[in-house]
Amino acid sequence: MLYEASSGRSDEALEINPLYARDATNEIPKWKLAESEVLPSTAAQIIRDELALDGSARLNLATFVSTWMEPEARALMADTFDKNMIDKDEYPQTAEIEMRCVNIISNLWHGSVREGEHATGCSTTGSSEASMLAGMALKWRWRAKMRKASKPADRPNMVMGINVQVCWEKFCRYWEVEPRFVPMEGDRFHIDPEAAAKLCDENTIGVVGVLGSTFDGSYEPIEELAEVLDRLESKTGLDIPIHVDAASGGFVAPFIQPELKWDFRLKRVCSINASGHKYGLVYPGIGWVVWRNSRFLPADLVFKVNYLGGEMPTFALNFSRPGNQVVGQYYNFIRLGFSGYRSVQQECQNVAMRLSSEIANLGPFTVLTDGSDLPVFIFALTNTGGNFTVFDLSERLRDRGWLVPAYTMPKHREDLAVLRVVVRNGFSHDMADMLLADLKRHLDHFAKLSAPLPSGNRGGFHH
Repeated sequence: MLYEASSGRSDEALEINPLYARDATNEIPKWKLAESEVLPSTAAQIIRDELALDGSARLNLATFVSTWMEPEARALMADTFDKNMIDKDEYPQTAEIEMRCVNIISNLWHGSVREGEHATGCSTTGSSEASMLAGMALKWRWRAKMRKASKPADRPNMVMGINVQVCWEKFCRYWEVEPRFVPMEGDRFHIDPEAAAKLCDENTIGVVGVLGSTFDGSYEPIEELAEVLDRLESKTGLDIPIHVDAASGGFVAPFIQPELKWDFRLKRVCSINASGHKYGLVYPGIGWVVWRNSRFLPADLVFKVNYLGGEMPTFALNFSRPGNQVVGQYYNFIRLGFSGYRSVQQECQNVAMRLSSEIANLGPFTVLTDGSDLPVFIFALTNTGGNFTVFDLSERLRDRGWLVPAYTMPKHREDLAVLRVVVRNGFSHDMADMLLADLKRHLDHFAKLSAPLPSGNRGGFHH
């Protein structure tokens, strides 16, 4: 978040309780450094008290980001906070672990890396940075192709559904690429392959397919998209690559929907990104991008940096960052293996589908997606114009700590307001029962109202 000037007084200060702040005489300023230090316990307690006002991460059904890891993983990550991921010469084994993770992920996505070879990919700070890197590779390859053909290379465009995560809009703005969006229509909440193909031309650097939309949890039809683009090439000669934004689905589909073709089994897919900190089950701060092979990553994007005594190739928007997130990912790969990941993701889906079914039976709701793709579902009021809205329900659920986002759909379906539930590792059937009980309690409250609740500022949840 970008913070701008506030209207708060510059002399505001934090009052310190003398019962635990043994060395504090007065107060600590909020907006500037204090003149002297305090005890470590005092500093920690001040911050801990403020953070108590945050919502509970375990009850946050808005976020896709992991909110729980095993104690052994937490300890291992704490031990490796101080290792700089970019300094591969000083921490060669951390670099080796990163490459092992890339190879494991490439193999999971049916990459064609031979025994003894390295997959082409890297870790990032999240799938947003991974998307930016993949988008840059698409643009650089398209630009080289246009220049080789002696054609203008100054008006690139990218085709995607209106449901893409905001990182793709950022990419297009920052790297001067025209975004071409396929709007939602009716009950279709993601890309339509035929409509996407109609937006493509010789300036299209690629089409983004999303394996797990943040708006409704559905998978876009990547295989159908590839087939449509194959037909487009046969008719026009346009060879349009696909990048798959598998931020969430990349660590779900291989385990519980293995028959689904969305990855490097499709020849038109040239790169894939995913979030290790979502269904990869790691705490926030880790993403991955993998290319089909080195041919799809232009060499002039890779820097060879002479740093601290060694030369290393690097392709990143960030430089220094802790290596502990990569270590956490590798821990999960070793700890869980294929069957462990499958068990975790299958249980998440079981909870999601049972919960969506129970919500559908409550009466006033229509379930629009049920968790059969990602363990994520959305539901809306069957009849609008009653005593409450989904925004009212979202607000009331906070009385017991539940964070269930309410929002309107984007262009062409702004009329539809929904609630979304993301089921992650650690959200059990018991917790689902507690959420259902609170939903019923609030529905009883709304039913007793003699008139609709007044509408206020309902901007809703931002993706």
